[in-house]
Amino acid sequence: MARWQPDAPGRLAAAALDLFEENGYENTTVIEIAERAGLTKSTFFRHFPDKREVLFDKGAVSGLLVEGIASAPSAAGPLDAVADALEALGRTFFTADRREFSGRRQAVLNAHSELREREALKRIDLTTSMIEALSRRGAPGLTARVAAKLGSLAWEIAFERWIDTGNSEGFGPLARQALAEVRAAAAVS
Repeated sequence: MARWQPDAPGRLAAAALDLFEENGYENTTVIEIAERAGLTKSTFFRHFPDKREVLFDKGAVSGLLVEGIASAPSAAGPLDAVADALEALGRTFFTADRREFSGRRQAVLNAHSELREREALKRIDLTTSMIEALSRRGAPGLTARVAAKLGSLAWEIAFERWIDTGNSEGFGPLARQALAEVRAAAAVS
């Protein structure tokens, strides 16, 4: 690829994913990723601090969830605001054209403890962002925490279902369904 082509972060992520699948995470270098993407090592480091970060969205999901919670109707309760945000995430980020990449990415993450650890930290950040967004909407502290944690669990369930190769349903409807199931499970006494 020529260096002038757009979307360097996307090209680097695609190249990294291919190389991680081919050679393993541990056996892949930043230089190899940059070369596969048709870029330089310095371009890689302009976008990512290390090779571990290349498969993570640099806060895009968190930002979209915060935006979705903020733009939910004012009458929406905390869980409904989270549901609206998850559905918006399906329209803007977890789109059909990203499904295959996301499934492949998840397989690589699952195979490497260092990447699983980074993913767990990103999910904590995601939940924290939702708590803060719900608090800004006026949700009491405990309510915001519970709604965000239930929303995070629903996100995980929906994501697992969405990347399943036998599934063709969109992320938004899967997230709504997962949130309804989580709500029902939480209501059990």
